[in-house]
Amino acid sequence: MLRSASAGDESAWRWLVRRYAGRVYALAKSRCGSADVADEIVQSVFATAAVKLRAGEYAERGRFEPWLFRVTMNRLRDEMRRVRRQATPTDPIAMRDLSLASPDARPGHAELSSLDRLRRALHELSPQDREIIELRHHGGLSFNQLSELLDEPLGTLLARHHRALKKLQAILSPHGRDRADEEHDS
Repeated sequence: MLRSASAGDESAWRWLVRRYAGRVYALAKSRCGSADVADEIVQSVFATAAVKLRAGEYAERGRFEPWLFRVTMNRLRDEMRRVRRQATPTDPIAMRDLSLASPDARPGHAELSSLDRLRRALHELSPQDREIIELRHHGGLSFNQLSELLDEPLGTLLARHHRALKKLQAILSPHGRDRADEEHDS
């Protein structure tokens, strides 16, 4: 399919987009919190993929999926840097980050929904822990693909993922922060 898409076959290209766009979007939306920005990132990622495929610049034969998600992560990092440089109090992403920081920051929302609690908990993880959770669960990458993408041994990634899930569980459980702090101190 990659060969056909790079040769300009529109049906092959549509197949690639259908196969991967949902997962790229889920990862982008998870990372940036904005549907509009996630849509722009998906378009940018597939535009880059099209250019590289047609120009013969894709050289990682057999590793398209990790390559595509590497392009996605690069676009996300670029976007997050751009947002940090231009953040204003009315910026939707900055406001989302504020709303994740404290339930009191959201007027009239003393109780968080389960999804908001999960988003807030993910936001509390270190960038490395958050990245592995998002790539695995939003991006749908296998551990072998993560190993290729992040250039880390499989065993290391399995351990990192397990620890990140435990941290997330501790954050989400009642008194989870206290329990996580006790485990850290012992």
